[in-house]
Amino acid sequence: MRIRSAAPIAAVAAVAALALTGCVDNSTPSGSSTSSAAADVKKDDTLAGQLPANIKSAGKLVVGMDNTYPPNEFKDDNGQPVGWEVDLANAISAKLGLKTSFAIAKFDNIIPSITGGKDDYGMSSFTDTTEREQQVDFVNYYSAGILWAAQKGKSIDPDNACGLKVAVQSTTYEDTDEVPAKSKTCTDAGKPAIQALRYDTQDDATNAVILGKADALSADSPVTLYAISKSNGKLEAAGKTFDEAPYGLPVKKDSKLTPVLQKAVQALIDDGTYKKILDKWGVADGAVQSAEVNAAAKG
Repeated sequence: MRIRSAAPIAAVAAVAALALTGCVDNSTPSGSSTSSAAADVKKDDTLAGQLPANIKSAGKLVVGMDNTYPPNEFKDDNGQPVGWEVDLANAISAKLGLKTSFAIAKFDNIIPSITGGKDDYGMSSFTDTTEREQQVDFVNYYSAGILWAAQKGKSIDPDNACGLKVAVQSTTYEDTDEVPAKSKTCTDAGKPAIQALRYDTQDDATNAVILGKADALSADSPVTLYAISKSNGKLEAAGKTFDEAPYGLPVKKDSKLTPVLQKAVQALIDDGTYKKILDKWGVADGAVQSAEVNAAAKG
């Protein structure tokens, strides 16, 4: 889960590097321009009327994003943000009759930009935690967990991985918490440790498994599902998704924008736009039926 920042190396650079190996097809789905998801969304005048005055006058929502996390958010060949969360952000703006201005930044800088009033909200695979809820409120829109993948036909059990090499993206939850905890369980039982192979980008971690440098990879469930879908049949899921937690849009505490965003996301769920976006990117496994606020605090 994206509890800590992902590496700041641009995804487009990783894609270019992988193109040389021919291992992963990380192209975007057909018709995945930043405006495509919003094209058929009808403005809700009632919701638009509930927007804070400063946002109404600006005519746009400034959305903080670290676009280095495919398929959630990354760069296309022209350096523009794409991904299912980009599509969802554009759909939210369209529902409210606004434009979207993506403020690209390092992951760790997004919440400070929200609390400081620079960004209206964030859309960057934030895991909603009780600790983060002390700083911001969250509008929850997805349920992500951890999912492992391995070479097709290779039997890997994430709960019995002692002695294996597991590829992870540096500084993600899988790197800092999940794999180390599993490794400690191994060594406490007198078994070989799990060797975490750390990579700057998720594409490199995926490539390590395809090339046989690692036995498996561990990443957020939508990231793993996307990697599998782009591996030309070379990868498959190893086990099922576990340790699920909600993604949320961080908004300034007690902001009048929070209930409007919550209603906008719920409207997109209800009218089918939300599911259409998730289906297009192959990440519908984590779809939710209702947009909540601060789900982590609710347990």
